[in-house]
Amino acid sequence: MPSAPDETVARQRRSRAIGVLILTALGVALTLYAFYPGVMTVDANFVYRDIAKNFRGDWQSPVMGVVWAVIDPIAPGAASMFLFMILLYWLAFALIGLTLARRSWLAFALPILAVTPPAFLLAGTLWRDILLAAAWLLAAALAFATEGHAKWLQRAAQALALVLIAFGILLRPNLIPAAPLLVAYVLWPSAWRLRRTAILYPVAFVIGVVLVPFVYYGLLNATRLHPLHSVFVFDLGGITYFTGENQYPADWTPEQMALLTGHCYPTRQWDIYWGNEPCGFVMTRLEREKIFGSDTLVTAWRRAIVGHPLAYLAHRATYMTKFLTGNNLVMWTKDADDTEKPAFPDRAAFAALIAIQDALQPTWLLRSVTWLALCLLLCALAWQRRATPAGAFVLGLCGSAALYVASYFFFGVASDYRYAYWAVLASLAGIPVLLAQAVSGRA
Repeated sequence: MPSAPDETVARQRRSRAIGVLILTALGVALTLYAFYPGVMTVDANFVYRDIAKNFRGDWQSPVMGVVWAVIDPIAPGAASMFLFMILLYWLAFALIGLTLARRSWLAFALPILAVTPPAFLLAGTLWRDILLAAAWLLAAALAFATEGHAKWLQRAAQALALVLIAFGILLRPNLIPAAPLLVAYVLWPSAWRLRRTAILYPVAFVIGVVLVPFVYYGLLNATRLHPLHSVFVFDLGGITYFTGENQYPADWTPEQMALLTGHCYPTRQWDIYWGNEPCGFVMTRLEREKIFGSDTLVTAWRRAIVGHPLAYLAHRATYMTKFLTGNNLVMWTKDADDTEKPAFPDRAAFAALIAIQDALQPTWLLRSVTWLALCLLLCALAWQRRATPAGAFVLGLCGSAALYVASYFFFGVASDYRYAYWAVLASLAGIPVLLAQAVSGRA
């Protein structure tokens, strides 16, 4: 018969697990109450409209469109994608919490942290950034929950986790530099080893690079809309500003040049050159003369960087400073079809979230740099415990999140808070796991 201490431990574990499940259920209910059927953004609206037209383009992820088309009959419109997103979100936090419940009351922190403003304000918003963060958190949660279990269960969880990692890459390809760190954790969740991660990194990186065009243009036959060229337009505008010389492969009037070296920069968004007056003349010209999407634009971009590397770095540093420290867009609160109207005009819960956002927006809690810095701090603390499952978990999550945020130095063209959302979820999940390990002194 089990001893009294064993029965006490088992009872405590059950109590903690039940507590996590109750808190998770309450969190799901709150999410549904505040956000259902989901906040449809302009970006998501484009994807959903493309489904109706049976069109697949690569400006937004064509994979998101395929997934949405499959699940849409469940609850047509925004609701289907919203339910899918919150399923991934809450399943991830619940799995980590239930795993932590085996040894610590800190398990309760997981569902509680999931409803804190930095994460919860965006939890019901249909942006692929929210979807990819939830998918990657679930990938890590699967590895964390099955570490030390039967081999067949661990292998099945790892396979699903790798699919979720690939899914995230296909949602935002600039996840490719970050993916190998999360892959390393999923493959070896018991401990972090620098050497094997270094060996894996280039292999996983190349697989990611190959995966995107293979799926986009091979399997899905997506139309090329050249989203990467938005980076080129943005960089050429920045270098033009810092050099005072036109870097675009097009000629401008003196008045237009004055705008390019003045009013049109510095900016948080590349699309000031696309449809926003008085600077929209840039994309109007580039599209009319078929320069956007052509090798001509790529050549001009390369020439500008090689010829003016300091101006390029100054431009990128200016953007990154705004992205990390600026008072940037957090919630989407408008109707996607008519941005002059609010998203949920009569919903008190959503209005309360907006009020919370407005109160916190002047603080560092809703700054991307806070979550990047927290990820780096957690990595430093986890490095001392890298031989434990908890240390490996935090290094996989927060290491990949830090690299992902850093990738925006080269690929960023906008500065919304959502682009750091993976760092938010990684940090919030990593804190109780690392703290529980430090308190218990065991893996």
